[in-house]
Formats: sequence, structure tokens, C-alpha cells
Amino acid sequence: MRALVMEQGADGLAEAQIKDIDEGLLPSGDVMVRVEYSTLNYKDGLCLSPKGGGLVRSYPHVPGIDFAGTVEASEDARYVPGDKVVLTGWRVGEVHWGGYAEKARVKADWLVPLPQGLTTRQAMAVGTAGFTAMLAVLALEDHGLTPAKGPVLVTGAAGGVGSVATAILANLGYEVAGVTGRPEQAEYLTSLGASQIVARSEINETVKRPLEAETWAGCIDAVGGEMLARILGQLKYGGSVAAIGLAGGASLPASVIPFLLRGVNLLGIDSVMQPYENRNRAWARIATDLPMNKLEDMIVPATLEDVPQLGADILSGQVKGRVVVSMT
Repeated sequence: MRALVMEQGADGLAEAQIKDIDEGLLPSGDVMVRVEYSTLNYKDGLCLSPKGGGLVRSYPHVPGIDFAGTVEASEDARYVPGDKVVLTGWRVGEVHWGGYAEKARVKADWLVPLPQGLTTRQAMAVGTAGFTAMLAVLALEDHGLTPAKGPVLVTGAAGGVGSVATAILANLGYEVAGVTGRPEQAEYLTSLGASQIVARSEINETVKRPLEAETWAGCIDAVGGEMLARILGQLKYGGSVAAIGLAGGASLPASVIPFLLRGVNLLGIDSVMQPYENRNRAWARIATDLPMNKLEDMIVPATLEDVPQLGADILSGQVKGRVVVSMT
């Protein structure tokens, strides 16, 4: 089987190589999947870096935190050969060998059936990024967000999570304001359904006042840091932020006043360890609420040979939309 393998050199730094390896080297698991597509996420960029981004525990290692494909063999009654399946999370591609290979062997508990109406290619155009975006939308809805309540802010809007979140929210009838530090992406965000483009410089400032004008009914935030702190003070009464990333830093120099005087909510979104029921709920909504024509416009096709450079590109903020890596 063909795979992208990270191997450590004498200097302790890892390098990616495309190799033919024996499938017997795959780690233990209940289900063997013939991988059809994988994708590229920020975590993949970290795993592909020379030091593994602090995520990879041992080498040699096959990265790729997402994959979709067809069951080839199964020791678990829930899956039989020929079933189409999707995997995201569970530290696959970090601790366990992942999807940058023609085959993957994993635990059955980590898989979900491919939702009806989606192809494996579309599922990987969604990937962890789109799955996270849908989890964020569901969390905001569960806390009372509706289109009638006002505009929703999406930070890092041209990235993987932001692109899918913008398209889903717009399709559901929300007014979407997309934040980006790349002015040249305005047309792209508008094509996904954003009705307002917010320059990152306008909102990426240290909090000057704990409360500002009530502007946003909700927010999906990929940045964290000072930007998130400021957004909390701009939420409407009872509004929520779904926090999905920390591109701007892990610290939160915020005041508790927005929580106490406006009843705002800060909702943490984890995609890695989500229970099976929530995974199915999110994937079912993706199949119905994400416009497939918009998803197609986000896709950047790639091969295994392209992945190492794309991994470096995503770490430097140079990847737009959703990379789909074909194994065929």
C-alpha cells in the first residue's frame, strides 16, 4: 500500500516520504478501510512539521486526521465490507496512524457511516473543519440563536472552518459577517454567502471597554486571544460565542462583565472526542444544510505528493477553503 510516512533523521527531525509499505505494519483495529480521500487541517500541518507539532508521539508515522472510504474487512458487526465510512478525530493521525495512505485500520467506535446524500469526496471536503463548523452552529442554535436575532460573526472566515460555517449559516438564512485579514478574500466570502466583510484590524484590538455596542447575535471564533475578548463585549444580550480555535493565541484577556451584565455565553467546541450520537447529528445536518455547490467551490484538489508543501502552507495561513487529497 502507498502511504505518506514521516520518519525521523539522525538530527531528530522528521521528514515526509511517499513510500510503498506492507499493510501488516498498520496498527491494530477492528476495521480495515480502503481510503479514498483525506483532507488537510491545521493539525495535519503540525503533524507534518519536522518536530511533529507536539502531537506525534513516535516514528515512523502516517499523518492524516481525517479520511473517508470503503470498509474492506471488519471484525465488528456494525460494519461490513462495502460500507462507506467517515473518520474524524479520536487522535487518529496524531497518536494512531491516519489517512494519508491507501488503507487504514482503526477501531470501529471511531467510525461513522457516510451520511446519505454525501460522497466520500464531499465528506473530506467537509472533514474535521466542516464537522467542527457544524458542531458550532448546533451549539449556537441550542443556546437560542435564530436568524431573527441578528448578524452572526465568523472569524477566520476564509479558513476551513470559517468557509463551511459561512456557507451553512447563510444557507440557513443568517446574516453573516466574515472577518478576514486578507482583503483579497472578500469576493470569495461573498460567494459563500457573507453579507458583510470585517477587516481583522477593525476587531483585533485589546479590550478598551468591557462592553461595547450590542452588535452580534452570535459568533463562531477560530482566533481566540484579544479578538475573542473584544467580541464578548460586542455580543447582544444572551448571545453566544462558539470557540473553535486559537490562531490568535490561547490567552483570553477578557472581563467577566459581559457574562454578568449581558448574560453572554462562551461555548467550547471539541470535535475530537465527540460522542457517536452528536457525530451522527452533525453529519446529518451537514448533508442537509451545507449547499453542495458552495462546498464544491471551496475544494482545492491535491495528491499525496502535494501534502507536505500544503502542510507548511496551512501553518502560515496560506490555504483557502478545503483541500481534498485523493488516494486514487
